[in-house]
Formats: sequence, C-alpha cells, structure tokens
Amino acid sequence: MAGIWTNGGEGWEWGKPRAFEDEAKLHELISENPQFLPLSGSPRLVVLGSETWLGNGYADILAVESSGRPAIIEVKLERNPEARKAIVSQIIAYAAFLQGFSIEDLERGPLHRFLADAGHESIFDAVKAEDQEGAVDADSFMASLQDHLSSGNFRLVLVLDDVPAELERVVAYLDAITVQALTIDLITLKVYEVNGAQVALPQRVSPDLGAYQPAGGSRSTAPRGRLTDGSDAFRASIADTIGETREMFNTLIARAEEWGALPNVRLSTFMGVKGENYTLLPRIMPDKAGLVTIWNFRQRPSITVWRKVFERHAPEALESVDRIIKPDRIGQGTTLKEITPEILEALTRAYQEANGD
Repeated sequence: MAGIWTNGGEGWEWGKPRAFEDEAKLHELISENPQFLPLSGSPRLVVLGSETWLGNGYADILAVESSGRPAIIEVKLERNPEARKAIVSQIIAYAAFLQGFSIEDLERGPLHRFLADAGHESIFDAVKAEDQEGAVDADSFMASLQDHLSSGNFRLVLVLDDVPAELERVVAYLDAITVQALTIDLITLKVYEVNGAQVALPQRVSPDLGAYQPAGGSRSTAPRGRLTDGSDAFRASIADTIGETREMFNTLIARAEEWGALPNVRLSTFMGVKGENYTLLPRIMPDKAGLVTIWNFRQRPSITVWRKVFERHAPEALESVDRIIKPDRIGQGTTLKEITPEILEALTRAYQEANGD
C-alpha cells in the first residue's frame, strides 16, 4: 500500500492522509505548486489561469509547458461522483474547445484577465518570467504554441486525492489509443501530518508514455539548449573576459560553487541554443528551482532573483534581501541593478535557510 509509514518506537504504522475540506483546497495547492505534479516526460509547467472559461465550462487550471505545449488540469475529490467518468468528458470538452484558437485570441479571450492581473502582456511573458535557465526562445516558443493549439496536441492532467478504479480503467484505455494525439496524466495528491509538518505525496497512476514526439516534422518541440552539471561550462564561457568583468564573474562563480556544495543544492550550467547566453543555476532539490540565476549574456554578468522560490524555501531571507535592494523589490524574475558584497552575503544566508541550516 503506497503512502507514508511512521515508526514511533512501537512498530511501523501506515499514516492516514489528511482529508481535504473541499476541492478548492486541492485546486489551490496545485495552482500554487504545479511543480508537485509528477508528469510524464517531466516538463516544467507555468500556470496561466485558474477557473478559465473554455466553452461549456471553466477548466480548473490552464497551464503551458516551456516547450509551448498547453496543459489542461482538472481537480476532483474522489468522493465527488464526477470523479468516476464525468471528469474525463469535461477535460476532453475543454480540449476540443481550445483546439483551433490562435495565440492572440487566447490572450484576448479566456486568458486576458489572468495575464493582466499577473502583470503580463502575453503568454510568452508569463513563461519568460519563470524561465530560470534562459532557455525559452520567443520565436520557437510561439511557433510551437500555435502548432499545438492548431493541432489539439495537449497535455490533459487529472488530479485527485484518490482514484476510483473505474476512472483508472478509462484513463488506461485512452492512454492506449491516443498516444500520438494526447498525453493524459492521472495523479493522486495526498497530504499527511508528520511530526507537526505537512508532507505532500504526489503519485502518477497513469503509465509514463514519455514526452510527446510529433510526427511529420512538426515544430511542436522548441529547442532548449544543453544542461551540464557543475560550473565548468560556465567558467569556460568567460575565458575571453578581462578586468573588472572577469573579477565579477569569478566572484559569482565562487559564490555559486559555495551554494552548490550545500546538501540540498545542485549546481548546473545551461548553454543557450544560440550561444549568446550561459546561465549558472544553483537549484534547490528536489524542486529544481533556484533562488537566483547567474547570467553570462554576451559577456556581461548579472543576477536574476526569483520571488516565488524565496517564498517557498527562504521566506525569512526574503525580507532582508528586499531591504538591501530598495527601492527595488524582489519580483518573479527581477534582475539586480548592482551586485554588492552585501547582496551576495544575503543570498548566501538565503541558500543556507533553504538548506535547513
């Protein structure tokens, strides 16, 4: 039996998950933490809208992969009668309505309010605000997104606290017959109380069919560059820099290596497709998201800070970093205007907090 098992000294006992008060609680948890979802192919999702109007109803969550593939997410509690079969017809109806939309009509219609409330002018702006690697190319992303909208090749995600056997059979059948058209993920998410802390346990029930591979040369997958472990590739990218620029790069690399030495942090370098940018990524595991991204863009150093990651992993440090960079404020993808020793010390404390030190 899958779940959380605890041993208080008298043997192992299966923990009982905490019941969600209502579907809104599960919906909110997913909307705020899409990285919880163990999706086939392991794409990175950016939430675009919640309770989004799609024809005959409101899709719980509309998101997009960084590759440009839209994802529709429906959330149900197992005790809801719609969790047996109706959830499937609902999500397929939303997908059928979404097929054929142009990007412009989607931005002006169902997503207009959500993009405006988040301060984004476009879907690409929303994705770029979550792009810690600097991997998303505007032209490739937009072409891929329009290809998927035109063809209807979407990701459909069903999230429940528990899966009725009838629903599991339906999804297994759809998986078998729609592998070239859709990816369907069936996921359970349970929350436990363990020693006063909340523990989230997401599990994918549907088989992993892998990331969608388009036929016929479609442009459905945007190029993403290459990710390597450590800082060697980033260090090689600054070989031609000199003077104060080189000194700043060396300082940033040394700090990133210090953060990367923490047990819960992994350091990687991302090399952009066009060779114009390299990013150094000290990312917190298993979230695979960093408090900062260090950039080498055309031989110029900079740091981008990510507020949502601070809120999840270093909320105490968030206030001190905000105070140091005033009148600016950490946002979701804020590039620091000036990199000072005081800021680097504050970021070090933030990574230590995120590591549990």
